[in-house]
Amino acid sequence: MNWNPIYTAYPVNQEMIWLNNCGTTPAGTHIVKALSRFMEGYARKGIFTEVAGYAKVQSNIKNILSKLLNCLPDELALIHNTAEGMNFISHGLKLSAEDEVILLENEYPSNIYPWRHLEKKGVKLVTAPMETSPETFLQALKRLITSKTRTISLSAVHWCTGMPLPLEQVGKLCKENNIDFVVDGAQGVGMQPLDIRTANIDYMAFSAWKWLLGPLGLGVLFISKEKLNNLDPVFIGTASVTNDKEYLPYKSELKPTADRFTISTANFNDWVYFEASLEFLQDIGFSTVRERIYELSAYLRDGLADMGFKVFSDHFQDYPTGIVVCEKPGVTTDAVMQNLKKNKVVVADRLGRVRFSPHVYISPEQIDEVLRLLARV
Repeated sequence: MNWNPIYTAYPVNQEMIWLNNCGTTPAGTHIVKALSRFMEGYARKGIFTEVAGYAKVQSNIKNILSKLLNCLPDELALIHNTAEGMNFISHGLKLSAEDEVILLENEYPSNIYPWRHLEKKGVKLVTAPMETSPETFLQALKRLITSKTRTISLSAVHWCTGMPLPLEQVGKLCKENNIDFVVDGAQGVGMQPLDIRTANIDYMAFSAWKWLLGPLGLGVLFISKEKLNNLDPVFIGTASVTNDKEYLPYKSELKPTADRFTISTANFNDWVYFEASLEFLQDIGFSTVRERIYELSAYLRDGLADMGFKVFSDHFQDYPTGIVVCEKPGVTTDAVMQNLKKNKVVVADRLGRVRFSPHVYISPEQIDEVLRLLARV
C-alpha cells in the first residue's frame, strides 16, 4: 500500500513527530476541508445548509462505529467524553450497600472518579492489580470476584503500559456470574479488534480523539439494548424524550434507544469533524489501519530493545498493541523526555517510563529519526 498520501494528509508531520496518539491526535487536511465546507454552508444558510444535515451525520457516525464494534447503531449515543459516559453508567446502575465494583490498578481517572460516589452508599470499590500479562491479570481478577461483585469496569488497554486486557475472557466471567461488564474503550477502540457481542460488554464509553483521530470534546456511549432500561438517566433534556422536535406538550416517555443520553443540542462542528475522521479510517480499512499501527509499534519496539531499552510490552508480545512503553537503565526518563521534546518529538511520561503511540500517518523514517535521537541519550 502507498502510505505517502496518508502521511501528507497530516500537516503535523511537517512540524514534529507525533507519537502520542493514545493521548490526543492532530487534524488531517480532510478534516480541515470538511469543517471549512460546513462552515461555509452554515454561514450562508445556518441550520438549513445542505452541506451536512444533523440526522445524516449522526446516522453515518453511528453506522460506521456499529460495524467496527459489532453492535446496533441504536445502542450508541454521542456524548462529550469517557468520564461523562462513565458517570452516566455509575450513577445509573442500581447498586446498594455491600455490593462490590472491581476497578483497575493505576487506571485512568475517567474510570475511577465516576465510581467513588458509590462509596457513600456503602458500595465497596475493589482494585484489580495491573499485572504484567493478560493471563496473569485474568487469574488475579478471578480471585477478586465474590458473590457480592455486581460490576467490573476495566479499560480495554492499560494507558500506562499498553497492555490489552483480556476482554473476551472477562466478559465470559461476567456473564457466568451475572456481573455487569463496563469498559473504558478510549485506548482500545480503533487500535484493538474490539467485538462488543463476543466480549459480552454491557456498557462502554470512549473518546473520539485518540485512535479514531476525532475531535477533542466528543465521546461515545454504548449501552446494550438488553440493559438500556436498567440504567436510570442522571440527566434528562430536550433530546432525551420521544418526538423531541415537538416541544409542547411536555413528554414523559424516554427514547427507546441510547440517544436518550445525548440529552440536548450537541456541538455539531465536532460531529462533522468526527464523521470526516471515521470516513478517512474506513476508506483505508480499520483492519489495515490496525495492522499498520502494530507494524510501526513493533519496528519501534525492536529498535529500542536493540539499543538497550527495557520495553514493557515484551511481557505480552502475543498480544499486539500500538502503545510502546520503555525505560533505559542508567538514564532518567526525564533526560529521555527532554531530548525528544527538544527535537520536536511528542511522547508522554507514564509511571516514570516513556510512552510512544504511533498512528497510521507516521512513517518508518520518522521512527528511524526517533531511534537516532535516542541512541545519543
